[in-house]
Amino acid sequence: MLLDGRVVGRYMYAYDKSTPQALNETYKPYLHVFDAEGKGPITKGVGGGYPHHRGIFAGWNRLTCGGKSYDLWGMGGGHQVHQKFTGQKAEDAQAVFTSLVHWNDNGGRTLVEEERTMAFRRAPAPAHVLVDFTTSIKAAAEDIVLNGDPEHAGVQYRPANEVDPKATVYVFPREGADPKKDVDYPWVGETYSLGGRKYSVVILNHPSNPKSTKFSAYRDYGRFGASFKAEVKSGQALPLKYRFLVAEGVMPAAETVQSWCNDFTGGKDPAPKTTVIPAAKK
Repeated sequence: MLLDGRVVGRYMYAYDKSTPQALNETYKPYLHVFDAEGKGPITKGVGGGYPHHRGIFAGWNRLTCGGKSYDLWGMGGGHQVHQKFTGQKAEDAQAVFTSLVHWNDNGGRTLVEEERTMAFRRAPAPAHVLVDFTTSIKAAAEDIVLNGDPEHAGVQYRPANEVDPKATVYVFPREGADPKKDVDYPWVGETYSLGGRKYSVVILNHPSNPKSTKFSAYRDYGRFGASFKAEVKSGQALPLKYRFLVAEGVMPAAETVQSWCNDFTGGKDPAPKTTVIPAAKK
């Protein structure tokens, strides 16, 4: 994806099952996010630690359908397969595409039909990338339950594998925050370091998303995101809305992040008191 002449993101959607290695490299689509110059991704691809963690991605490790449980997070119970682009648009101020993704079991039966839309727009300073991640998760055959613990489910962001684990910190919009107990944060931020350069990422959680959402935001390798449990009836779809903003350097002030959140949600909330928590090892 290009915006103002620079690469801002790259959607990785190939699916190749010709060999076990090729399949392991292509069993799920994900989005790479690039640095401010557009020279390269600052998110993780294939390989490295936790190889199923890749860029901006989605999945649940205990997706149940027809009385059976499927791992559509680590892809032990099936694959997420891009089918086609149902929409693509590039304008001066934004670039948008929609990918139809089938979540299939290992026998090829489609459990979920997902329409994943990613929109890149000019970001408010000091951010250099704004990505709207909007998706619709449709139960394709039978009722499904999206289930799993916060570290293995939901919509997540994974920094590049070369992240410095000693430099990762998280910011929460609540005084005395405890991400392992709290629910429904409007946003969560992370600062991480690659090659001596710091990057800060904020995930904005739209109020229309399912309630009792927990944020897994405490690991030193930087994978963090929003997780919830939900039931989707056969033929129905669950809409989800998240926004990612990425800036080089330290985390912007709470007033700035809250203004980004208000712009996303249409709210007028004041800047909250925050809690900064250094990352922990697993």
